[in-house]
Amino acid sequence: MSFNVLIVDDSGAMRAVIRKIITISGFKMNQCVEAANGCEALEQLKLNWVDVIISDISMPEMNGLELLQALRQDPLYQNIPVIIVSTEGNAERMEEARQAGARGFVKKPFLPADIRSVLHDVMGVGADGEYQEDQRDADDGDF
Repeated sequence: MSFNVLIVDDSGAMRAVIRKIITISGFKMNQCVEAANGCEALEQLKLNWVDVIISDISMPEMNGLELLQALRQDPLYQNIPVIIVSTEGNAERMEEARQAGARGFVKKPFLPADIRSVLHDVMGVGADGEYQEDQRDADDGDF
């Protein structure tokens, strides 16, 4: 089964890098939607259902933590796993993201293997690139 992903980052180049990593890593991605900030992400979610969100923290208008809070307050979106990708990788910021509901954290700069690993962990994607829905629901959210 393939999955839909929303990549949220104010850098178009970073969104392209993450999208390329997902594609070349063998994940079976059905659709990839992009947004430049949290406000755009919420608008994209009204138009497109996604299975996972990969978001930066530092963005204009609505940052990644504010996006997480908005998602967790909406019953329609509260169970979508969110992976934070950020230069702000200190323990305090990671804990803040976890408390806000993030299921994974990748510190920039990152290697392609870092993105692959967190997607495997969060989405329950097997070695064949297939998305295992039952594993996502069992995730305890630790990272």
